Amino acid sequence: MYQSKWRIFTNHTILILGALFMIMPVWIAFASSTHTREFIFQNGLQFWPGGHMIENYGAILFDPAATKGRVTALEMLFNSMVLGLGFAIGKVIISMMAAYAIVYFRFKLAVPLFWVIFSTLLLPLEVRIVPSYEVVANLGLLNSYTGLILPLIASATGTFFFRQFYRSVPDELLEAARLDGAGPVRFFIDILVPLSVTMIAAIFIIMFVVGWNQYLWPLLMTTDDQLYTIVIGIKQVYNSLYEGGQIPQFPKAFALTIMATIPPVLVVVIFQRMFIKGLVETEK
Repeated sequence: MYQSKWRIFTNHTILILGALFMIMPVWIAFASSTHTREFIFQNGLQFWPGGHMIENYGAILFDPAATKGRVTALEMLFNSMVLGLGFAIGKVIISMMAAYAIVYFRFKLAVPLFWVIFSTLLLPLEVRIVPSYEVVANLGLLNSYTGLILPLIASATGTFFFRQFYRSVPDELLEAARLDGAGPVRFFIDILVPLSVTMIAAIFIIMFVVGWNQYLWPLLMTTDDQLYTIVIGIKQVYNSLYEGGQIPQFPKAFALTIMATIPPVLVVVIFQRMFIKGLVETEK
């Protein structure tokens, strides 16, 4: 009994310390973002919030000069949201269709094709970015949301997870659907999609966060400030901190960083139950 209580205490202590270790830098950045730049320059990073939160965050959200460009943080947040949602939705749809074809359409090359798709995980974006850029440029899709999203929506990871999930679906469901006269499209939409809700949520969360954090691809695909994402904006702000011989705008840089973390954190927090359930169901 004593050992059990001690083990619970130790586990909770380690968990709390780990959480504090990860949250502390975010809290310090937030607290420092609520002070004036003169105060931060003189006194360094702060642990306690100041009284200039509305001023600093308002300037970042609505004043283009605060982000050293022609767009505000609000516009960059919108661009990142479009990229994240398009990235996630596109990957979920393509992955579901690819996995459905591999599992339920019996053809000889199904397994080799799956492993060909899976092997693309060995090719990171940096390896295929030059040919991808050339294709997008030849199609005239530079400086467009389509050019940002379309080349990235194929997902070997999503295809793998949906394939594993579909293989766990009982064959009796397919036979019952055939007896009811359901064709491939109806079976997919009316039966598999409702069964895949938790899996869809899990893959959506992963892909949304990945799409939101994209930096290199949007940087190459966009030369127009109006399409800059929040991640590019953060890089711009931090690059310009020591320009012009003025006191660096550390609080506004921290404020922009905090705002960039809020949407993905909210998505994970809101859908965490479905996320965990989706991953657990895949392992069964």
